[in-house]
Amino acid sequence: MTSESRLYTFSPETRDKLRKFRLGTSRVSTPQAVIYLIDKKHLEIKPHEDAEVYTTLAALADELPEHAPRFVLLSYPLTLSTGRQAAPYVLLSYMPPTTNSELRMLYASARELMRNTAEVGRVIEVANEEEVLGVEEVLRG
Repeated sequence: MTSESRLYTFSPETRDKLRKFRLGTSRVSTPQAVIYLIDKKHLEIKPHEDAEVYTTLAALADELPEHAPRFVLLSYPLTLSTGRQAAPYVLLSYMPPTTNSELRMLYASARELMRNTAEVGRVIEVANEEEVLGVEEVLRG
């Protein structure tokens, strides 16, 4: 067991939501994104309080805070240059440049645990609204 898995926790409800989201977004026709945060007091990784599912990168970017990191699970359906349909399931590690060092360390040390628990294939680091909006290009490339 890694030290991260002893430090950070997921409630059974959160683990269930992670699994349902992953399974439920594998064949979607619109983007699906949910925001997760770390409760500093209990070191619990949990969904953002409103647990809304965002269907556009613009709506997602508007919801992300300017000075605090977040984890975002994203299933993004697209047509590849070969004509094949794909829906990459990725973790966006959102870390604004204005984030304080304590939060930077907290989220950086939990990233791999979040990646493994959510069973995503790839982590994409984003730091601002522009980079969030450019995720489709990253996924195509």
